[in-house]
Amino acid sequence: MPRFTLKHMTISCLAISLISLNGCYTTTQSDPSINAPVLTNNTAENQASETLNRLLDTIWNDEMAESEHELTASKIPDISLNTLQRDAQQYQNYINALNAIDKTALNHEEQITLTIQIYRLQNYVDEFRYNAHFVPLTSEYGFHSSLLNMHYRFDFNNNQSIQGYINTLNDFPAYFAQQIAYMRQGMAVGQVQPKAVMEGFEASVAAIITDDPLDSPFMTPLMGLERNSESLQVLKTQAMDAIANSVNVAYQAFYDFLVNEYIPQAKTDIAVASWPEGYDFYQNRIKHYTTLDMTADEIHTIGLKEVARIRNDMQGVLAQLDFKGTINEFIDFLRTNEQFYAQSPDELIDYAMVLSKRIDALLPKLFNKLPRTPYGVAPVPDSIAPKYTTGRYVSPRNDRQPGYYWVNTYALDKRPLYALPALTLHEAVPGHHLQISLAREMTDLPHVRRSTYISAFGEGWGLYSEFLGKEVGFYETPYDEFGRLSYEMWRACRLVVDTGMHVMGWTRQQALDYMLENTALSEHNVTTEIDRYISWPGQALSYKLGEIKIKDLRAKATLALGDDFDLREFHAAVLAHGSVPLTVLEQNINMYIERKLTDPQNSEKISKSE
Repeated sequence: MPRFTLKHMTISCLAISLISLNGCYTTTQSDPSINAPVLTNNTAENQASETLNRLLDTIWNDEMAESEHELTASKIPDISLNTLQRDAQQYQNYINALNAIDKTALNHEEQITLTIQIYRLQNYVDEFRYNAHFVPLTSEYGFHSSLLNMHYRFDFNNNQSIQGYINTLNDFPAYFAQQIAYMRQGMAVGQVQPKAVMEGFEASVAAIITDDPLDSPFMTPLMGLERNSESLQVLKTQAMDAIANSVNVAYQAFYDFLVNEYIPQAKTDIAVASWPEGYDFYQNRIKHYTTLDMTADEIHTIGLKEVARIRNDMQGVLAQLDFKGTINEFIDFLRTNEQFYAQSPDELIDYAMVLSKRIDALLPKLFNKLPRTPYGVAPVPDSIAPKYTTGRYVSPRNDRQPGYYWVNTYALDKRPLYALPALTLHEAVPGHHLQISLAREMTDLPHVRRSTYISAFGEGWGLYSEFLGKEVGFYETPYDEFGRLSYEMWRACRLVVDTGMHVMGWTRQQALDYMLENTALSEHNVTTEIDRYISWPGQALSYKLGEIKIKDLRAKATLALGDDFDLREFHAAVLAHGSVPLTVLEQNINMYIERKLTDPQNSEKISKSE
């Protein structure tokens, strides 16, 4: 799963489906012409296209408004209630203007763009409607940790930029006070995270507070500057003062609030249904994360069926190994045998690197186009590792940086080596790095298309990528294959436990037991995962439902095209339009099949839109 950034945490931690360059920014004054486009003598098609492009530019410029501030300006966003209300209304105005465009007058690519822009804006509006700013954290992340990435928004190439960074540090106390005030509002109406998932969360805050400002992660970007001048030394002194008197003060206030108020008074139940309008909010999250019109009951049923199917496949691995016990006895063997675990963080990272290079060499068998952006392998930062998921993809923030495949090296006896091949395929290639990088490199598409991450597509592709490893012989042992099946089972179980906990009355222990019973994940991993689903309702549903859709469309294309089916062309068709809703993906593949049937020899057209 890709990691979200500061921009997505400024309003709410629940906004993290908008990955990479997206963000909830304060907007500029709206253009009156947006809601009343001037008609010209052009054709209806040109009028619709021009109106859409003008709106796209205006919306993007509003979202990117912060980057246009003077170099010395603070990058802390304004999250006052007046600003949130104004922004939500502006987003709704944009949606109304986009909906007024004659969609039939747009070409296929423009129709996709219109759909994605509305999808993106609708999430902003919905989150404000459901007061998501009352809950700016999940079990593994929060606004306080997103600020650790703030330095990427400064180039540090001149004193003005450094001054802007220092000014931002000095704005931390006011920003934290706003977040705490919203959290107190949430406490007053019962819109809080459960106590079960918040226990120990304060450690992620304490880890950022340092006695010596020179040891602060916020000082690191300045310590790496090579030039040596009197003015730079003055700025470094100012930065240390800002860390001591602003940054540490803000984090200490947040720590005290968590320990003395929020965690002790957190709710005891785990269901988002107990929030104000909780049932409606959960259904809204289902729609947002899956892009499908499905109910919780329907998703729960699919999950149960998938769990049964995968369990049968697991039994086949036991037969291959001639293991005489049950699946659960085999899982216990995997969890407790030292041969399946690294003895040091370096060993785990080194193995992830080896796996990454192995799959790199196999990619031409699966794809006819690969991204030019490289990726590296790195450990999850120590400050967040204890409650963090087992691995994640981190997108580059500009074209001078690589992507990163993060591997969690905390609690090594809970990070089985047999699961690492599947994790590598999901987070690195052919999963998130390949898909996200290709989308970012489509410079002919509007910004909104290149930077919007739709969870059902991206996570569905990630899980499908794990399956692709099987087709190119990446899983070398039955243990590796069982690790893959366990990861697939993990995502199938999500359909069951996420819906079960949030709207069907399941307890946290019931969900833990279900995951421990059906996956080979360690108890530590299961605990962190269940807490993640509790604190981030609905997102976990996107993986399996997205993968099912991609596999169904592949089966449809295979049946329709017969001997003319080409796997590399199919993958090109899936990825050709960037991250899209599953309904749009289905349209795209249907068009691919039709084009291929009409002109099977012309592969140049296969991955292109009409």
